Amino acid sequence: QAQLVESGGGLVQPGGSLRLSCEVSGFTLELYAIGWFRQAPGKEREGVCSITDSKGVAYYAESVKGRFTISRDNTKNTMYLQMNDLKPEDTAVYYCTLFLTGSKWDDAKSWGYWGQGTQVTVSS
Repeated sequence: QAQLVESGGGLVQPGGSLRLSCEVSGFTLELYAIGWFRQAPGKEREGVCSITDSKGVAYYAESVKGRFTISRDNTKNTMYLQMNDLKPEDTAVYYCTLFLTGSKWDDAKSWGYWGQGTQVTVSS
């Protein structure tokens, strides 16, 4: 059974940066697809980005392309989400996810394990 523990959320001004971390236990991170989702109040959970294969090719939602970067450190069994040039519309609870079971990385139903979520608020 995998456990995912997130950290790094908080309050940041527009244009600022944050880095989210997600430490994984119970699974060897480098063997599995990883991803980040977010959910704003009153909205469905949406896919932010993912690395789905061993080559490390990343996929991003159009709304975050060029601003967000997904990565992982296999030696620490930890994945990261670097968020730059943050905007108020990026405000949401962010979730890390592991173990892609479906064909669509941006479909929340395609993933097996989830972190508990961390709040990111972008406001002046």
